[in-house]
Amino acid sequence: MHLTRKLTFFFIFFPMNSPIYHLYVSLHVQASSILGYDLLAKCVDGPKEELDSTVVAQTAIFVSSMAAVEKLKKEDPEAIEKCTVAMGLSLGEYTALCFAGAFSFEDGVKLTKARGEAMQAAADANPSGMVAVIGLDVASVEKICAEAREKTGKPVAIANYLMDGNYAVSGDMEACDAVKEIAPTMGARMAVSLAVAGAFHTDFMEPAVAKLKAVLAETDIQTPRIPVISNVDAKPHGEPDSIRETLAKQVTNPVQWETIVTAMIKSEDFEQSYEIGPGTVCRGIVKRFGKKTPVVSVQA
Repeated sequence: MHLTRKLTFFFIFFPMNSPIYHLYVSLHVQASSILGYDLLAKCVDGPKEELDSTVVAQTAIFVSSMAAVEKLKKEDPEAIEKCTVAMGLSLGEYTALCFAGAFSFEDGVKLTKARGEAMQAAADANPSGMVAVIGLDVASVEKICAEAREKTGKPVAIANYLMDGNYAVSGDMEACDAVKEIAPTMGARMAVSLAVAGAFHTDFMEPAVAKLKAVLAETDIQTPRIPVISNVDAKPHGEPDSIRETLAKQVTNPVQWETIVTAMIKSEDFEQSYEIGPGTVCRGIVKRFGKKTPVVSVQA
């Protein structure tokens, strides 16, 4: 998750003697009572293959991210109070919405559980994948996808507009393999398969939409207290029914992260960003956009 005054969502681990660790455990206990299995044990003990599955990973990321939010609240409450906008990449949008008060932590667990299960079922029903293409502009990646579609007769398209020179494409496995073959001939520095269950943010996930819509319809959703930027159209979420509709669309629509970050750093009101969780991925993204304003990475 990314909160701005920006929260990006990651797995996060704390020393066992830290007060934050006990909060982390508490959130996992709450989540486990909803999930029907010990989420913390899966995060700590694995097996890795199960933790990496979309069914488990989506909720694990959400819960760990909310623990990171609580960590920042304790360490720098002023940053939380002054935050004026939140955003999250793909699943991170759920943490951003929860942070902004659109729904409770418990409902966030239920939503991410339903989303993960529905997307895993869609992926199992129609094998597909994703490929990261590094070092090319968007027009070149679109051309690669077009050539892969022509070569295989199978669908593939950009699913994640991360930033110039870094795009993820989703589609049929044969078409994804074609993308990996074609990309180097077009000058890509790298084209590698991503360790995901299927072609997220494309029509391959359409079977997941109905189940997610059903859970969203039963969820108590409120208007966020601060703007939360949607991955679908790079605009702030609206009223509860609009949030439900947009989150359902998000499953099959490309992530407009490049547009979101561009708008953020060009805003006259942009002062400071916070990247929450291990790593400095989002800080790197902002720097790649040429913004000199510092990004604070909150490490667990």
